[in-house]
Amino acid sequence: MTMSPSAPDNDRPPPARFAFDRWTWKEIAYLLANLPMAIAGFVYAVFLLGVGVGLSVTVIGLPLLAVGLQGARLLGRAERGRARALLGLHVEEPSSMARSRRDAGFFPWLWTGLKDPVGWRALLFAFIRLPWGIVTFVVTLVSLFVLWPVLPFIARALSNADRAMVRGLLSPSDELERRIAELESDRGVVVDTAAADLRRIERDLHDGAQARLVALAMDLGLAKEKLTADPEAAARMVDEAHGEVKVALQELRDLARGIHPAVLTDRGLDAALSAIASRCTVPVNVSVELPGRPAEAIEGIAYFTVSELLQNVSKHSGARSASVEVWRAADRLLIQVRDDGSGGARMDGGTGMAGLAERLGAVDGLFVLDSPVGGPTTVTAELPWRDRTEHAKAV
Repeated sequence: MTMSPSAPDNDRPPPARFAFDRWTWKEIAYLLANLPMAIAGFVYAVFLLGVGVGLSVTVIGLPLLAVGLQGARLLGRAERGRARALLGLHVEEPSSMARSRRDAGFFPWLWTGLKDPVGWRALLFAFIRLPWGIVTFVVTLVSLFVLWPVLPFIARALSNADRAMVRGLLSPSDELERRIAELESDRGVVVDTAAADLRRIERDLHDGAQARLVALAMDLGLAKEKLTADPEAAARMVDEAHGEVKVALQELRDLARGIHPAVLTDRGLDAALSAIASRCTVPVNVSVELPGRPAEAIEGIAYFTVSELLQNVSKHSGARSASVEVWRAADRLLIQVRDDGSGGARMDGGTGMAGLAERLGAVDGLFVLDSPVGGPTTVTAELPWRDRTEHAKAV
């Protein structure tokens, strides 16, 4: 979950007026397309119910009905996409629970598919839309030629009824269904983030430590060849190679610290965040008040969130001082990073804020940015609190 106080709502249509603006034309296009979509959906619903129920006494009837309900889900997805594009109505995609049960075996998949509420509601939507599609098509088409001065108001009234139908029948059925849909979306963010981290580690190893070690091996090979012919030159080359080994070891330590710092594992968030603050280019006051240590995953996300935010303070803020506060409130871990810089930070400003918000949202976190022009900038992050000992027992 992400929040930004400055994010406008560009998808909500303005009030209807005596003008044919882009919203009016979009609504007219939606209403005229209702009839062909309604005919296709009605034919599908009648065919599926007739064939599926009629053949239910055979071995293929119920599986055919279950597959048909999955097809009704696709019709519902198409209608949600059409409403999103033309009506500005954003409805969460229902979860794919029925499809995810295929690996459990044929009969669990069949039973889950037959009682799929999303498929049945999409089928009901397709079945009842034919008379409404005829009404909206005829009224809109006639109004284009006869009642065009008040057509924007007619189109708004009819499209509001469509918005209610889509929201009532094609949205996730309950809070649990909506939560499952959110988690399925967040899972993709987690996978993409992990892949990006792996690519970064591979790139750092290839361009940094690996290249240095290859050069070191070549230098040692040359020193070996000169060992008998020119001992002094070989000694100098070995001495240079020794220096290169120290640099390579430091690069490997820095890389390991970027993956998971040892100080975080050994001493917790207080010491780890103090170490980050000491490397910041502006003075940072760190305050960590926690009754214990959270689960390792939550602790790691909190550490890297503060690390990224303090890097932004160093690079972009122009601040003279900053502060980091971490505390627990009920079942949430709260992080607040402030600086007295020039402000003006945005979620899409190229400072990594959007990526941080996605990472926090993937674990049911919250990210709030408050950065007016002229400063100060305050970033508040929330993470779910999971106790370390309880989490270890669960694992």
